[in-house]
Amino acid sequence: MASIRLSVPPTAKRGDVIELKALIQHPMESGYRRGSRGEAIPRNIITRFECLYDGEIVFAADFQPGIAADPFLTFHTRATQSGTLVFRWTDEHGESWQETAMLMVT
Repeated sequence: MASIRLSVPPTAKRGDVIELKALIQHPMESGYRRGSRGEAIPRNIITRFECLYDGEIVFAADFQPGIAADPFLTFHTRATQSGTLVFRWTDEHGESWQETAMLMVT
């Protein structure tokens, strides 16, 4: 259902602050809108985003119904060691999506 795009630098120097970008295609339906026939469109939102760097959370966000469709996030972290970045989104029904990227620190 969801399509994910990430922007992660492949390499960084130890101590550098790096910019990370994450986008997930998701309708983020608030539950307040009506369809063309007047029927209520059921609520369907992502409620949590986390980014883990070598197993530790470096960024997290809780989403509410006012968030736009296809949420796009930009945040920063400090490159400390080579490792895996895990980007994880979870919706209100407990379904989750994740993508990983490697960061090589020199």
